[in-house]
This record gives sequence, C-alpha cells and structure tokens, in this order.
Amino acid sequence: MSVGNLKDNGNKGNNFPWQYAMLELLGQIAAAVGGGGGGGGCCPPVVRTPAMLRASAVGSVTAGKRSASFFNAGAINATVLGAALKPGEMVNFSAESTSDSLSAIAYDATGSDLLIATIV
Repeated sequence: MSVGNLKDNGNKGNNFPWQYAMLELLGQIAAAVGGGGGGGGCCPPVVRTPAMLRASAVGSVTAGKRSASFFNAGAINATVLGAALKPGEMVNFSAESTSDSLSAIAYDATGSDLLIATIV
C-alpha cells in the first residue's frame, strides 16, 4: 500500500491519480531547473568520440577511455592484457559509471590482425 491509495468502490487500492500528480510535479520541477533530458542547465549532453584502428604489432590503448573492444580478425592468436585472444574472438571493456574510465590496455597483435574500437 502506498500513499494516495483510493478505497472507494471503483478503485480498490488504486493509487494512479496520486502517482500521476507526482509525475506531473516532477516534470514541472525538471523543466524549471532546465533539466528534463533536453540538455538544459542541469544535465548537458556529453559527446563521446569513437575511434577505430587495426593493429599488427605490440601496443596499448591509452588510459582514459570509456570503452574498448578488441576483435581478432587474424589467423593466429593475439594477446590482450596477457590473455590469448583466438581468431574470431572479441573482448569488450567498459567503464560503467559516468565518472569512471579505463586504465591502459596492453595488446600484442604481432603476426595477427587486431581490430580495436574505443570511445573517449
């Protein structure tokens, strides 16, 4: 049971009118402070920059990325963070929170063909 439940004959335990009024009020508050998902003063949108490269040597993805994906398109194993990435396999890393980022990710694609996609 929540606040606003109606106990009359036609609405046994229904709290829709109260919930609807609260949603309208929250919408008015969000509009007043410039929020509401429209990119106002409250929560401006963040532009994320994707990048993609092919590697066939030793290297690393620099720290500070939001996500990184590695796909082995070669015929032999590649190595990502010290683990074998077999031909046709893919691995993804993602910083979950908006304030998080990934550390550097080392890879070795010597003799292979590693496709790497990142988002800053």
